[in-house]
Parts: sequence; C-alpha cells; structure tokens
Amino acid sequence: MRPLEGAQENVRRLTGKKDLVLPYPQCCPTNKESHTQCPSCGVQYCSTICKDQAWNLHHRTLCLQSHSRNVNHPLEQLNETWKYMHYPPETASVMILARMIATVQQAEDPASALNMFMQFCHRTVNEEEAIAHKLLGEQFRRQLEVLRELISLALYSDIVHQWLLPDGFQSLVALVGTNGQGVGTSPFSEWVRKVSELELPTDDKQQLDSFIDKVYEDLNEEVGSFLNSEGSALYALQSVCNHSCDPNAMPSFPHSNFQLAMCAVRDIAPGDEILISYLDECVLERSRHSRLKLLRENYIFTCHCSKCETQAGDLDVTSEDESDDEVEDDGGG
Repeated sequence: MRPLEGAQENVRRLTGKKDLVLPYPQCCPTNKESHTQCPSCGVQYCSTICKDQAWNLHHRTLCLQSHSRNVNHPLEQLNETWKYMHYPPETASVMILARMIATVQQAEDPASALNMFMQFCHRTVNEEEAIAHKLLGEQFRRQLEVLRELISLALYSDIVHQWLLPDGFQSLVALVGTNGQGVGTSPFSEWVRKVSELELPTDDKQQLDSFIDKVYEDLNEEVGSFLNSEGSALYALQSVCNHSCDPNAMPSFPHSNFQLAMCAVRDIAPGDEILISYLDECVLERSRHSRLKLLRENYIFTCHCSKCETQAGDLDVTSEDESDDEVEDDGGG
C-alpha cells in the first residue's frame, strides 16, 4: 500500500491542476528509482523486495502472465463484476479473497496457512442473539453466487475446496467483512508532514502554511475527503481488539504504507482493555439505535459499551438524515 505516485503527481491528479508545483521536492516520500514490475504481467511494485515477497506469497498464482489485458480471464471478470457490485471509493477489494486463496495454495504448509486465516472471526450467524450477517439477505444472494463462481473458475483447488462451497464462501466474505481493516495512504499527506518538520524562517513558514491550506481547499472542491489510496488488509493482532462506541485507541498508518500503528486517543491505564471503533467517526455520532443496527448487520453482535449503556434509555428511533444514509448504504452492495 505504499503509493507509487509522487506527491506532486498525486496532488495534480486530485486537484485537476496540471501545473501545480510543490516546493521542497526533497520531502516527497516516493522513491521512483526503486520501483519495479512483474516481468510477466507488468504489475508495479515499490521495490524489488516487495515484488519478490508478493511472488513468493501469492502472485505466482495470481499473475495473468500477459502485459495485455485479457478481458476473458476469470480474475479480470471478477474485478469487473466487483466494480458493478461495490461502488467507489474502493475501501475493500474483492482481490483480497483471491490473495487469501492464493496464499494458502502457495504455502509450504497449506493446512497451517488455512488455519491462520480461520483464526479470524468468520461466523455469519450469532445463534445466541439470533442475529444473521446482512450478506445472508436475499438481495446479496445472487451477487455472492456470481463472485463464488468466478473465483472458483480462476482458483479452484482441493486445498481450498471448503471455501468455495456456498456456505464456505459466505464465511470467507464474512471474515473479510468483519476483520478487514481499511488502509489509507497519501503521498501528499506524507509530504505535508515532512515539510511541516522543516526548520524555516517565519515568513517562509507562513507562506508554506498558506500554500498547504489552499491546496487542501482545492482538493476539497474536487474530491472531498477521498484523498487516500485505499485498500483493505487483515491484521491478526489488531483484529482481536474489541469494539466500543467510545474507543480509547484507533488504528493509523503513519509510515504511508501497510504498517499499522495503534494510537491512544485518551489515557489508557495499565490493565485497561484497548478498545477501538468498528464504525467511522460520523457513524459514532449517530443515535444508539443506528449504531446498534449497523453493528448487528455487519458484525453480528449487540454493543454494550459504556456509551451504549448510558444511552440505553433513548428512544429506538432513527433520524431522517440517518435513515437516508442507511438507504444509501444498503443500496451500495
């Protein structure tokens, strides 16, 4: 997830201003001299180390073996089908499922690799609370079946046979949906961080701050909050952190790559449980009823955190704005 764009390329593309020039180019985090690509298919990587790791982990199986796009290849069809089911921004790619399958197939000990993934929560039903994951709804049944058929066509093997049966595939999708962590990286944000650390004369510093403010204004007009290159990943340690609507920590990506850091948002005393939010900041500001609805649908549990318990006496109603948002969420596939 390290961006391949330079900071200036990135901000020119997002603002639509092709002549925009970033000062202090030495603060650009992107080292294009280290970039390379798969010789067989042309997929780009930030370094030879990254390319070799990908090849040994999953890319040997997923490589399309051609620099020309083959629209009839099952993996290409899988990507295209996903685009029509899951609208941008691309916070979770269907290819994470393909990479998981390929990782098991390429592993020296496939059974251990399979077991590693199954340590993540992957249930589709909470029988104790009689809650079913929303993906079991009739509106998703055909979509899941299409994805399962395409992945089976591209990557079937006896090793992952159980994952490619209807129930197993639902479990696999639930695993990613429940544990997948959005990863967001931005070369421009990294450039801003680095130039902000420069020792500059006061006038130059003020001029730089004004320049950065203006660029962010331009970005907001063109793309709003969608500044990052986004993807999804699985983190074994982070996934064991429980949810709270009043979290004391949050995941972040301070190195502009896939490396996750857990940052405290308030003081955490020795012995306190580290709690994160499975919901974004906007959703956390919604009513208790709306938060519980989303948690039950997507994570199949009822939250009993301190914030929810404090608001337990609130009416179980959803505001008009929240109802509109939920309709849009449900319609996104």
